Amino acid sequence: MINLTFILGGCRSGKSGLALTTANAISTDRRVFIATSMPCDDEMKDRVARHRAERGAGWTTVEAPLALAEAIAENARNGCVILVDCLTLWISNMLLETGSPAAVEARIPHLIRTLAQAPCPVVLVSNEVGAGIVPENKLARQFRDLAGTANQAVAAAADRVVWVVAGIPVTIKPAS
Repeated sequence: MINLTFILGGCRSGKSGLALTTANAISTDRRVFIATSMPCDDEMKDRVARHRAERGAGWTTVEAPLALAEAIAENARNGCVILVDCLTLWISNMLLETGSPAAVEARIPHLIRTLAQAPCPVVLVSNEVGAGIVPENKLARQFRDLAGTANQAVAAAADRVVWVVAGIPVTIKPAS
């Protein structure tokens, strides 16, 4: 069984839809969606509502904008699947909360250990942010660097990594 599937891509690439399809294909009696967003404006609230409607009633939603590893540990058990959307929002939330890239980076190994110990399949979504231009401000560069570090760590730990480009999934690390 594939325990960790990591799905990444650019904004609006289709990664969340693929993650939902992947998680729904896993035979289980319990589905947990861990949301890392903090919807602060109407557009984000609409986006969250749209994603919730796409998931349907068979999902339990857990909001974990900062305590992602803890939410995974608390909700992981045999007979369930966890879908996390998304890693980059978690990083952004922590960076804005702490103001310290070092503090954010220090939390990544704990997340990796938690993912490795999960007794159920986990599907984790993230944005690939390193393929664009170098941001002009320090905070954006710190975020980009932290996202790259986290993406590398999760990809290394994952059983399967899929990059979504224009709605087309490209497996870059096949399950063995």
